[in-house]
Amino acid sequence: MNSEYDVLIVGAGAAGLYAALQFPEEVRVLLISKRELTLSNSSLAQGGVAAVLDKDNDNFKLHIADTLIAGKYKNDLNAIKVLVEEGPKDVLKLKEMGVAFDLDQNGHLQMTLEAGHSRHRIVHHKDSTGRAIVDTLIEQVKIHRNVEIYDNTLLYKLEKNGRGFDAGMIFKDGSAKVISAHYCILASGGIGRVYPYTTNSAIATGDGITLAYMLGADIKHLSWIQFHPTAFAAENDRERFLISEAVRGEGAVLLNCDGERFASKYDERGELAPRDVVSNAIMLESREKGNEKFYLDITHKDPEFVKNRFPMIYEKCLEENIDITKQWIPIFPCQHYLMGGINVDIDARTNVDRLYAVGECSHTGVHGANRLASNSLLEALVFSRRAANDIIAKLKTENNAPFDKEPHQDNLSGNEMPKGFRTEIRRIMQDCHFVIPKPEAVADGLKRINEIRDNILNGGYTVNQDFVEARSLATVASIVLKEVSEENDTE
Repeated sequence: MNSEYDVLIVGAGAAGLYAALQFPEEVRVLLISKRELTLSNSSLAQGGVAAVLDKDNDNFKLHIADTLIAGKYKNDLNAIKVLVEEGPKDVLKLKEMGVAFDLDQNGHLQMTLEAGHSRHRIVHHKDSTGRAIVDTLIEQVKIHRNVEIYDNTLLYKLEKNGRGFDAGMIFKDGSAKVISAHYCILASGGIGRVYPYTTNSAIATGDGITLAYMLGADIKHLSWIQFHPTAFAAENDRERFLISEAVRGEGAVLLNCDGERFASKYDERGELAPRDVVSNAIMLESREKGNEKFYLDITHKDPEFVKNRFPMIYEKCLEENIDITKQWIPIFPCQHYLMGGINVDIDARTNVDRLYAVGECSHTGVHGANRLASNSLLEALVFSRRAANDIIAKLKTENNAPFDKEPHQDNLSGNEMPKGFRTEIRRIMQDCHFVIPKPEAVADGLKRINEIRDNILNGGYTVNQDFVEARSLATVASIVLKEVSEENDTE
């Protein structure tokens, strides 16, 4: 590993990988992945990528309208236009790179319907689109000689050094190093692990958002958290696998504990209403019935169609002793996606000079208060490309002189951090700010979260993965509940 780079990219999901591919060979890029390269929220994405590719049956105005409706009209319209109008060329670029999107009998891209969309515009690779995209992007990045890749590498600090950043990293063997970079793109994912149950991968502890916050970056709408209505209701796993929106798009219906359809009682769109509406319907029905048993039923569809259309979901459910062609799938809402994050403009620039944020850790404004299905991978592609292009333009006007001195290497040893902080944070968040929030619980929850955060920051603890993730979870939980508390005060 060198000590100096032009660009540091933190995160190896779709946004980080796609950003890395934009840089020409003379730009020195370091891409770090918190865990193995294949572990990211992007790789867990099932449904697909939304894009207007069939101009005969679809158009930009319809996609924009669907995004606004889902987002409760709290979106940034300019950002949506960029997303929708530029997105199709990025999707086609993925196809060019070798992503094996499903094709129809005529060899054209096959597009499906998902909840909240008024047209069939979701391109997909069966039910593992994210994995297909990430795997292809990883192959592409590995052949770019100007991109150095480090996996199992945890960013523990990000500080300004005058002409860029000093970034401290801990490696898998416990060793650490501080490097310098002129620019930094945070593509570090969401905050799912701040809840007891999430569809997110193990990396989603809000590390990038926390480091940006500590640098003075503007964090916006972090309390806009999406809870997916149909996560598999596993008994014990913290990470719950998703039963994609596309399953309902293909005709699956929601059933309550008595085996009755109920979604249309709460919204005329029934099972195809936006995610937040369906999640709310489940919670309200749960209160009415006094029961948290809910199911998704696709047994009325041809078994071979179901197996071919949803092979991953079929196999994952079989591992839980559920044959989805014959049995109802147990589901319940859980944390899924973050609409807020590090606030950025349409070129993914934060208010901190030389710092960019892309993907789920960023707040571009495209999603509003609720993300429309399959807009997230599109956002990752469009805005990571724009971030890279903005940096490329700036690098052309700079002399890229070496940094004045080697960065200071830190001593990370200290006291042992007490156990239980993260578990307590998750319990508080589930109690205060789940699908239907409890305003009366927020004040006490925020007070306790801040006590935990102060202890972590001032305890002189050893800086390791446990410390970094506990600091991150306490920080993002504090920001979320502070936002909620301020909203409650103004109502």
